[in-house]
Amino acid sequence: MSPAGHLCPPSPAAGTMPGPCGVFSPSIFPTARIVLPSGSVVVNSCSSAAEQLCNFVCDCSDCSDENQCGYLRHSAVLGTPFTCDFEDSDCGWQDVGTSTYGWVRDRASLATWGVGPHSDHTMGTDIGWFLVTMSSSTKAAATAWLMSPEMRESAATCEIRTWYHLSGSCESTQGLNQTEWPVLRLAVVHKDGAVELWQSPERSSEGWHQLVAYPGRIMGQFQLIFSLTKPPICRAEVALDDIMFRNCGLPKVEQQICGAQESPCRRGSCVEQRRFCDGTDDCGDGSDEDAEQCKNFTHCSFDHDLCGWEAVDGPSVWDRNTSLNLGTSYSIPTRDHSNNSRAGFFLHVQAGGTAQLSSSTFQATNSCSLILYCHLHGSATSNLSISYVTNSTKHLMRERTGDLGSSWVRERVDFSVVDPFKVLIEGAAGREGTVAIDDLILSPGCVKEQEKSAEVVLPSQADASPCAADEVACDSGECIAAELACDFADTCADGSDEKHCGTTTFESRAGGWHDVSMGRLRWGLQKVTESDSFLTGTFLALQTGEGQMLGPAKARSPPLGPSGPACAMEMSYHIHSDPQGFLAISVSDHTTGTTQLAWQTQGHGSTTESHVRVLLGERSRPFQVELLALADLQGLASVSVDNVTFEECYVDVVSPTAAELSCNFERGMCGWYQDLSSDFKWVLSTGQGQGSDHTTGSGYFLSVDPSMPWSHGQRARLLTSHQEPAAAPRCLSFWYRLAGPQIGTLNLKLWLEGGEEVVLWTRRGAQGSIWHRAWATLPATGQQRYRVAFEVLHDGFLGDVGLDDITQTAGPCGAELSCSFEAESCGLVASGKGTWERQSNSSGTTAGPVADHTTSTAAGHYMVVNTGRVSLPAGHTAVLTSQPYQLPVSAQCLAFWYQLSAGTPGSLMVFVEQSRVWRKVLSISTMEGSNWHRSHVTIQPDGDWQVVFEAAGAGGDHGYIALDDLHVSDGACPEPGSCDFEQDTCGWSSPSDPSLHSFAWGWKSGITLAKYPGPEQDHTLGTRNGHYMHFDTSVLGARGTSALLESQPLPAATDSCLRFWYHMDIPEHLSGGELRVTLHGAAGQRTVWSVAGHRSRGWQGAVVPVQYSSEFQISFKITTRTWPMEGTMALDDIVYSAGVGCHSSQESPVEEKPSGSFVAEVVLGLLLALVIVALVAAGGWYWLKQRGVETRTPTESNSPQGFDNITFRDDKVIISPGES
Repeated sequence: MSPAGHLCPPSPAAGTMPGPCGVFSPSIFPTARIVLPSGSVVVNSCSSAAEQLCNFVCDCSDCSDENQCGYLRHSAVLGTPFTCDFEDSDCGWQDVGTSTYGWVRDRASLATWGVGPHSDHTMGTDIGWFLVTMSSSTKAAATAWLMSPEMRESAATCEIRTWYHLSGSCESTQGLNQTEWPVLRLAVVHKDGAVELWQSPERSSEGWHQLVAYPGRIMGQFQLIFSLTKPPICRAEVALDDIMFRNCGLPKVEQQICGAQESPCRRGSCVEQRRFCDGTDDCGDGSDEDAEQCKNFTHCSFDHDLCGWEAVDGPSVWDRNTSLNLGTSYSIPTRDHSNNSRAGFFLHVQAGGTAQLSSSTFQATNSCSLILYCHLHGSATSNLSISYVTNSTKHLMRERTGDLGSSWVRERVDFSVVDPFKVLIEGAAGREGTVAIDDLILSPGCVKEQEKSAEVVLPSQADASPCAADEVACDSGECIAAELACDFADTCADGSDEKHCGTTTFESRAGGWHDVSMGRLRWGLQKVTESDSFLTGTFLALQTGEGQMLGPAKARSPPLGPSGPACAMEMSYHIHSDPQGFLAISVSDHTTGTTQLAWQTQGHGSTTESHVRVLLGERSRPFQVELLALADLQGLASVSVDNVTFEECYVDVVSPTAAELSCNFERGMCGWYQDLSSDFKWVLSTGQGQGSDHTTGSGYFLSVDPSMPWSHGQRARLLTSHQEPAAAPRCLSFWYRLAGPQIGTLNLKLWLEGGEEVVLWTRRGAQGSIWHRAWATLPATGQQRYRVAFEVLHDGFLGDVGLDDITQTAGPCGAELSCSFEAESCGLVASGKGTWERQSNSSGTTAGPVADHTTSTAAGHYMVVNTGRVSLPAGHTAVLTSQPYQLPVSAQCLAFWYQLSAGTPGSLMVFVEQSRVWRKVLSISTMEGSNWHRSHVTIQPDGDWQVVFEAAGAGGDHGYIALDDLHVSDGACPEPGSCDFEQDTCGWSSPSDPSLHSFAWGWKSGITLAKYPGPEQDHTLGTRNGHYMHFDTSVLGARGTSALLESQPLPAATDSCLRFWYHMDIPEHLSGGELRVTLHGAAGQRTVWSVAGHRSRGWQGAVVPVQYSSEFQISFKITTRTWPMEGTMALDDIVYSAGVGCHSSQESPVEEKPSGSFVAEVVLGLLLALVIVALVAAGGWYWLKQRGVETRTPTESNSPQGFDNITFRDDKVIISPGES
């Protein structure tokens, strides 16, 4: 094993990887210009020397010496330097494992929802790239290894940020209640060995999470290694994206003019004088830590002993040890600070009490300073304090609380004491946490007291708490469970458990807030100095810090919650900064190691003073709120916070609007709340180009747009608070919109308290830019409280979802007009000998279709009955009866999709029931092929009616009959394959199979929508309120190069005809595609008509003869060979005439019907022509009169010449066939 142990990948062959992990084999870096095969990434265009490559400093004018370094010089998408977003290349990262478990550069797959990322992190879509582990077929434990190219010379301020996505399921090998989780690690390998920088938390949640690691100052060459270790019987995958390197380059070698508080380095750069002799190479050449210069500082690295520091006996004691001995526990430091090595020593304390470390007695002084490096990790309640003691009295100087991450954090304390004193360092590790310290450096002003009479005596340690390790003490002395503190409800009789929980005016103390900054900015208490200040008394202010890093300051609340859905934080704030400065609020979940931005404001160059309310929402686990701020304090910038409160946060708080499920969103959210556990959110909207609201046409509705930048997260949820138990069912109706060429899923769910969630209703894929009404029955819940949720899954990336006019009424809903069986059986009741069952192929027990019709997947649901002779003997029937349908018009169209198995499946009969009288309207006993087929029938009852599906057995050994996508619409049914698109799409649909990589056509009216452009009028009605199918070709590209619209399966055709109208608005110079009509079935696919993209300047007709020897489908396909392809295409009034050839007397639409703008042009042209004609007529009238007018011949027409083949009938312009 290498010195790096498990941190290094195995060598494929002996001797091939010299040194730790083979880092220092002969240089792999070229010194000449290289263009990668992609042709998009140039490396080292100026032929820099090898030692100048990949050192985080641009030496070439185009910075190409910093390409393919594990990062590129710049991310065009993110706008950040030294970043790898994997959009253009793998940036030089290589899979170096020897097993089948490895890494590849890949995209998301919508076809494998739940396995791996469903979108990248850079763009938040399915076309972005990332690195991901390949699934391993072995059931044994395995590790996937990923190694960077060689890098050089990282600065002490270096920060690595990466987004990772862990997914997969693991079976327990340790008992029912224990699960082994996959572990992701990041390590650095250099000449002294391998050091782990970071590892994933023991528990994680779905979605992308950020990894932050600090390699520290590394001299010479090094490489980074990511490894994912999966336990046995585990399908684990991890993806990596957006690897960023911040502040990693050393200062350039050039002479600088240093400021008053700075001193020069040997290389010419400047460093603050306070950072000389602090145990860190800030200069980059070691000159700030020169032994001669620092000889009067007292430095203890604990490599040999405690250097005169005394570990005080007590319930817990500082232990001197190394990472090598302590192992790889999550909270243990992975290296010391002095040597950046696993073999280096430090002091540490783990959970079990407070450990004390005391210095010698020092003389009174005003120039003594202590620098140390601390490591607090694994617990949100760990604490480190630095005090001085005089006359047995302890004076606190600096305190650190919480989890600072797996890194060493610089701290400095300046002492100005008038009596002899001792420095006292106390560490108390929280449960599962570790506190460690290293590199204690005392300045020359810390002089030991020689007089024994002046020896300082430490105060006696406080008695151990009477409470257990998992308890906290109230001020009254009673003990309560630790998780009950800061849960927004008084548990202690005196309320002291909620005293220091973030709500504060900062007048006496910090109210439980702790500074956890790691950089040169920090938060601290400050008093108002100006009488007219917006803030009063004492407040929390941004101050200069002593840390090593260059990031924002961060203050963190104690662990709070859980919280209810209305939970919000309010505060006053002041910010005066340039636009690079900001103030932000984030929410951290320590259990999963995740952080989420909740609010942010930028500097504007002037002073902003305001009050803000930030919704924190429901949190099922304890969480911490973080205040982040960044500003240039040298430039007189300032950031402050005051008067912090938490409102309506108790998990069971009852809002006055909690029961208001009926809502039109005109005056707020009523009883609905945003689920803030995802960055993917519902937004109160007025349209913004996607369409108006449903209530008034100009009001508010809720929308979700998954194509917006930074729409990360797997789902957007809209929740109610807990509702009281329901004794009877209720009906929830709502209006929804699912628009766009690649939109995902909208679900309505019911959550029973303490139970599983139940899907009540679902829709997936494009339903058009039109509001649709839906209903779902909320069942009685007995004695259980419940919640209702609308959920949008992030499984589509182009389009938007709308929700409006939610209404709750007593009693169950009536029959559903549209049912996909994805959520439930829609009220259909089974009876008879056989049993209709709702199932999917992946989970059902009855033989049935391999995929449903709605989603075209094995997970999709349908209704099926087993018609084999054992389940349904010959002559016996299985009946499926709907709820009553109300008849608002004289006729309705009942449509459904069905599938009959091969062999002897029996027959399917459809009846209409009125007043218990059945009337047969349809009978099906045979079916060509094994696909889903559509059937429809016009219903003309004289009142409310029900549909009855009856399956009859035929005595076959095996068989089934299945139903899916039941739909009832107003008006008579059109002929199969025909549609005017006014009521619905008549069975025309876009395939939902993600593997086809094709887009969906949209369904809309002529009302102008910026997001969904199309003709201003349809063809059927010639108005903006008429409907048609449309597609915006600008979305064609890397995600897909085609859009499909397919008919239902049609019988074999010998002499049939397809007529349709199309509209194109595509600039000629951007027309790289075409519209095709294809016929496809068992005999293959054939293109029967096509037209290149162009500007049709109106609706244009087409006539296509149709012949096909077997069952087939008609497809309209938009395809392109090049992109961008800008413009729109639309279809309307499709008429398929089976068995009637195109030579028949039916009108043939072969000419243009002008659209609105073109009509205006024609009208203006005609008016101008009339004026000219009038002038000519007036001038020639006399000549005409003298000459006389000859009698017309029989062949002349009353129509003007050139227009004699046009007939105006209603609103259509028809070109008669055969005339010219």
